[in-house]
Amino acid sequence: MQGFRDSATVLSSGQPCDCLPPLRAAAEQLRQKDLRISQLQAELRRPPPAPAQPPEPEARPTIYVVTPTYARLVQKAELVRLSQTLSLVPRLHWLLVEDAEGPTPLVSGLLAASGLLFTHLVVLTPKAQRLREGEPGWVHPRGVEQRNKALDWLRGRGGAVGGEKDPPPPGTQGVVYFADDDNTYSRELFEEMRWTRGVSVWPVGLVGGLRFEGPQVQDGRVVGFHTAWEPNRPFPVDMAGFAVALPLLLAKPNAQFDSTAPRGHLESSLLSHLVDPKDLEPRAANCTRVLVWHTRTEKPKMKQEEQLQRQGRGSDPAVEV
Repeated sequence: MQGFRDSATVLSSGQPCDCLPPLRAAAEQLRQKDLRISQLQAELRRPPPAPAQPPEPEARPTIYVVTPTYARLVQKAELVRLSQTLSLVPRLHWLLVEDAEGPTPLVSGLLAASGLLFTHLVVLTPKAQRLREGEPGWVHPRGVEQRNKALDWLRGRGGAVGGEKDPPPPGTQGVVYFADDDNTYSRELFEEMRWTRGVSVWPVGLVGGLRFEGPQVQDGRVVGFHTAWEPNRPFPVDMAGFAVALPLLLAKPNAQFDSTAPRGHLESSLLSHLVDPKDLEPRAANCTRVLVWHTRTEKPKMKQEEQLQRQGRGSDPAVEV
């Protein structure tokens, strides 16, 4: 075979053939393929990108849950149950207000162990407004001073004895909910109220002698209330059946609960300063779902305990119940 001659080779037939350009093209294709394989291998070795992050939780309004509480045998049991429900809710600040002369070890310890962001407040109900032994609960509304104490703190008037002592800074987006310590709450309820613009409302189960009480809604607006007792009240709602936007409360510095309000009008004494009934914001699927229940723990019977105490064999008082 003859060698290359003038960049040409000779086929066996003796015809010249210029084969260098196709060979160079094939070599370039192989080089490009090798380069692409190297790039793909490098991409496979690269760690996967971080998943898309949800919106910053700080963008969600904070829920300020106001809970009055007082000393009784079931107090700790009630507060433990409530605190564990609240621990399931993000961006929540618990304002626990004792009806006492000062902070008690039981409540202080429970708050410290709760893992919640909290503010501990204390105010004693005046003697004239306290229930006497055997009086029904409706004679004097319970928790008025305590709820108003929480409103004072939110408005920057201080008074915290534990936990977070500084009130929300100006411009904070939040919502305020009054949650008694003996009710039962679905965690869904808190997300329903979170984006309240003014005053939001929903039904409450097992209250007012009915299976539930609540707003009646038509075309997305509150047009009445399903209730049996004094339906002509300005706001015939239960304490557990509404929430108020924090900016609205701060814009109305004189809005508070009136301890002298007639029976069943305590909620109205606050809401009348804040909103017109036609502007209430229905939640919980247009008020067709019950997400909170007005439950009450039965008062424990201590007959055997009292008998043992008379014998000097009562339960150890050092054990916190």
